[in-house]
Amino acid sequence: MRVLLNILTAAMLLTAASLAQAACFRCDPILNIDKAPVTSASGKPLTEDAVKSAIIRSGAALGWQMRDDGPGKLTATLNLRKHTAVVEIAYNTATYSITYKSSVELDEADGKIHKNYNGWIQNLNRGISAQLTAA
Repeated sequence: MRVLLNILTAAMLLTAASLAQAACFRCDPILNIDKAPVTSASGKPLTEDAVKSAIIRSGAALGWQMRDDGPGKLTATLNLRKHTAVVEIAYNTATYSITYKSSVELDEADGKIHKNYNGWIQNLNRGISAQLTAA
């Protein structure tokens, strides 16, 4: 009886470990955008307000809710179905950065996160870049 219990316990632990590992197949390292250049089509420098407006327009077009957290800082939140991603966007007249802050239901652990998150960040980055170029 004790041997059977040990075998069942080992099987349950192996199953749990396998399921945890399977979930990681959908995970990639967290993508942060660090000091992406702020460029305009004219090549002229943009004001901090123009950079902020471009970031807000881009985020809003993609469904991100933007919150002003003071000079040079925004917090952006994306809610999709049961998933939530929160990032901090630091900006100035020369660069902007998008940094992971928190998430819900995105399997974040050990510097990894569900791969869909990285796609959302790439889309946000492309959108910001396009809005800045158009500014």
